[in-house]
Amino acid sequence: MLKRNGFTLIELLLSIATIAVIAGFSVPLYLRAQTKNDLDVAAQSYAQALRRAQVLSVGVQDDSSWGVRAESGKIVIFKGISYSGRDVNYDEQTSIPGNMSLSAPTEIYFSKLFGTPNSTPSLTLTSVQNDVKTITINSKGLVDY
Repeated sequence: MLKRNGFTLIELLLSIATIAVIAGFSVPLYLRAQTKNDLDVAAQSYAQALRRAQVLSVGVQDDSSWGVRAESGKIVIFKGISYSGRDVNYDEQTSIPGNMSLSAPTEIYFSKLFGTPNSTPSLTLTSVQNDVKTITINSKGLVDY
């Protein structure tokens, strides 16, 4: 009697179908988790930028106030009391994932020495899957997200 080694075509097709079903379930879950992670990273980056600008203002770094502007795809820490009148040589830019949308471009600067913000807006980040993170800053400069 002849002994055959190897797989039959049916066994091979069943293996490929099983792998396809597992991939079909896991890829969307992975993409959803990645989007949530991107949203968390963007919120933390914005909060860190606000805290850094506040620390630079309290420390009167370069005898100036410092601020933060959030735009689509980036966060900029700038020197001065307005983004349009800033000294671009001191800009610190942080990229945020492009699949996030902002409620509106937000600009906040902090007073020298005391570190109080000029306004207390809230920034809402929304992912493509409609997950939302809201970052707020109170009148004392406390960042919450």
